[in-house]
Amino acid sequence: MGGWNTVVGMVNGLMKDLSITVPVALHVDHGGAVDICKDAIYAGFTSIMYDGSHDSIDKNVINTKIIVDYATPLNISVEAEVGIVGGTEDGVTGGVNYASLKECKMIAATGIDFLAASLGSVHGDYAGEPNLGYDEMVEYSSKTGLPLVLHGGSGIPDDMIKKAIASGQAKINVNTEVQKAFSKGIRQYIEEGKDQITTGYDPRKVIGTYAYKNMKKTITEKLTLFGSTNKA
Repeated sequence: MGGWNTVVGMVNGLMKDLSITVPVALHVDHGGAVDICKDAIYAGFTSIMYDGSHDSIDKNVINTKIIVDYATPLNISVEAEVGIVGGTEDGVTGGVNYASLKECKMIAATGIDFLAASLGSVHGDYAGEPNLGYDEMVEYSSKTGLPLVLHGGSGIPDDMIKKAIASGQAKINVNTEVQKAFSKGIRQYIEEGKDQITTGYDPRKVIGTYAYKNMKKTITEKLTLFGSTNKA
């Protein structure tokens, strides 16, 4: 697919060709190394999430500060994670735990813009109902002075999402539900035999008939739920 420069060039080209006037953010999610985040910054990404949660808190603080120092002069926002969000993310599996407020304050002191504190959410599918720490969300956001980021937003009931937003979550990551909507559309297309009709095997038709529409519908529903519709 290419690297950071390929993605930036493609997105900027689409914005120009389609006359997009709504601000578009290019965000790196779970950047696990300083060099990776640095390369994305200089390629033109506008937002960086450094994930040093698997390291010691001291190393996490040091590396987060390095990235903040790279990003801030370029007006690029930085998100950092404290505590390990459970579930599976790119093949990494972990349990559920709550981040330490003390460690969150240490990361906040580096000058980040958003705090991804592990407070009960998991990546991927939930086994039972999520156990989100709403009181902790309010406390952590208040005592760090930062908006929170909820990773593992897929599968959380709507009422719990709304309560999380009211408790300080300003950015919610949803991936699993969008991917499932895509794969469901591909499956429907193949099961209906549309790929066997004339040029139905064309990838543009395979993706565009159901998969793209399913993804768009899911994303639109999430934007409405989050209160983000018609906002930039």
